[in-house]
Amino acid sequence: MASMSGVKAERRVGITDTSLRDAHQSLLATRMKTCDMVPVIDKMDRVGFHSMECWGGATFDSCLRFLNEDPWDRLRIFRRMFKNTRLLMLLRGQNLLGYRHYPDDVVEEFVKAAIKNGIDIMRIFDALNDVRNMEKAIETTKEAGAHVQATVCYTISPVHNVDYYAKVAKELQKMGADSLCLKDMAGILSPKNVYEIVKRWKDDIGLPVQIHCHYTSGMASMVYIKAIEAGADVLDCAISSLSMSTSQPPVESMVAALKDTRYDTGLDLELLSEIAACFKEVRGKYAGFDKASPVPDANVLRYQIPGGMISNFINQLREQGQIDKLPQVLDEVPRVKADLGHPPLVTPSSQIVGTQAVFNVLTGERYTMVTNEVKDYLKGFYGRPPGRVSEEVREMVIGGEEPIADRPANHIEPGMSKSKEELGHLYTQPEDVISYAVFPQQTRKFLEEKLAKQTKVDYDLLEQSKKEHPAGYVPV
Repeated sequence: MASMSGVKAERRVGITDTSLRDAHQSLLATRMKTCDMVPVIDKMDRVGFHSMECWGGATFDSCLRFLNEDPWDRLRIFRRMFKNTRLLMLLRGQNLLGYRHYPDDVVEEFVKAAIKNGIDIMRIFDALNDVRNMEKAIETTKEAGAHVQATVCYTISPVHNVDYYAKVAKELQKMGADSLCLKDMAGILSPKNVYEIVKRWKDDIGLPVQIHCHYTSGMASMVYIKAIEAGADVLDCAISSLSMSTSQPPVESMVAALKDTRYDTGLDLELLSEIAACFKEVRGKYAGFDKASPVPDANVLRYQIPGGMISNFINQLREQGQIDKLPQVLDEVPRVKADLGHPPLVTPSSQIVGTQAVFNVLTGERYTMVTNEVKDYLKGFYGRPPGRVSEEVREMVIGGEEPIADRPANHIEPGMSKSKEELGHLYTQPEDVISYAVFPQQTRKFLEEKLAKQTKVDYDLLEQSKKEHPAGYVPV
């Protein structure tokens, strides 16, 4: 067989590394601390990645809730240390980083602050692919001078075909998208389907295309190769020691597969190997959270459920002493999904569908116990469902009430002034008010503990000053 070593890259494929965000969110419950990331940043910055996905998603919440870290400080550290690499964050459109819609003024202030503190690329999506819920974030990102990566969530249903994905992408282009991302959060995208979608996007729209897949079903690497052949420009990968399972395909494997082809990434495998060794050691520190299966989960192709969602089911059912009902819950999810108009299963729609499926199974009767989130969904407050909602279920849940027809955020009162007033003396920077507007309980607790710690430090300094100046201590 003839050697390919003389082939020159005609269209160099970019790699976005997800190790500092989605990889540890998927494998380690988003528990990786900033101090475990910092030592390897210099090496990562020298690789030549297209970008570094390092903020957003569940990391913001996790910093405040579990790690006692200021997420804004984490971003500033990244910006200071990544001198050569663009920083990318995942933003849930009008949901920002939470699980509900936020007011327009909160979205504006959050996006501006994120870009001011270091974000270069804003990857914006909506769980229902309702572009109205992405409008404000896209508009603000453009005004702040950052790159808008408009994102379309992938799922499989009677309404989600190539024409559907092309229609949504065209709408996003008109709204000002600088690039497009196809987001396969469940790992169910097939090589055939990705080829057809990407080819259509490149032919009809022409924007740069990035692919984000999880390895859950075992198809992601094959998907990436077909995506490249169809014209995809950038792939999301994780360093090998934080890859596969419910994470992304390994960086090194993709670099090696494309080496000496016309899509050669040009990245250094030796340097990547050093980074992988560092993260292998770091991953060992989080063994208590590392529940990832070492083998693909083919069931995801049947249920279309992201791995983290199945973990939540297991926890919920164990708490109720009903773990034997898991197969029934997994069977119920596709039925609820169809009843609600086939929403892609990604935050927050995955929680809405999943919790209702659990209720339907545990009560033994469908929709006799309904969450407030399902009620709001059927009232239109989460956006426009991709497909037709079951009229029988709608009648059962909200009666004859008419769903709203306009943009959901139009019905939300401004939130920044109220948040500033409620936070009172606790905030020391404008970002604290933004954090409170998005996660009030977690932020208040974090800031109160921070203030208490500072007060203790000040008291210790005062005592030290008394000892050093016994005749008349100097206040600090």
